[in-house]
Amino acid sequence: MTGDCGLSIRFRSGGDDDVDKVSPMKPAASPSALKVQAALGDKFEVLEFDATTRTAADAAAAIGCTVAEIAKSLIFRRLGSNRPVLVVASGVNRVDEAKVAEAVGEKIARADADFVREATGFAIGGVPPVGHAKPPTVLIDQSLLALPEIWAAAGTPNAVFRLTPSELVALTGGRVAAIARQ
Repeated sequence: MTGDCGLSIRFRSGGDDDVDKVSPMKPAASPSALKVQAALGDKFEVLEFDATTRTAADAAAAIGCTVAEIAKSLIFRRLGSNRPVLVVASGVNRVDEAKVAEAVGEKIARADADFVREATGFAIGGVPPVGHAKPPTVLIDQSLLALPEIWAAAGTPNAVFRLTPSELVALTGGRVAAIARQ
């Protein structure tokens, strides 16, 4: 694992009192989170929260990091080949679909929930960057590389794991690209 966060994460409340609070979490127990843990191996630890981490803002609030440190996984569908494209982007960035299409050399479309589940084995809101049913083409938002640590979804809407951007590139075999909308 890239750090020692124990079984709780301290975070700023964001309120006027700016008091630290603790978001309870536990090691992975759900089947989908355990599937991600198996794909990651012992170097990383999948953690599950009681609260949802379905959106980047939800995850950042639960973890106590900035939204930029959330590595959100978005699935697109290549229109010609019908193959999945995984884009891992900073939680603060919107993805420029034209840039993604240019990077993969084929027109793309947003994937619907059924395509996401079939291609990845996971539901929208919990798609991890690893362990997919069908190996996707992977693009990684270059802005993630400026961060020391990031957090990614781990198979369910309330499971995450911590890693570095270079570990993300190594785990996924992804290509770093400028895919954020300006």
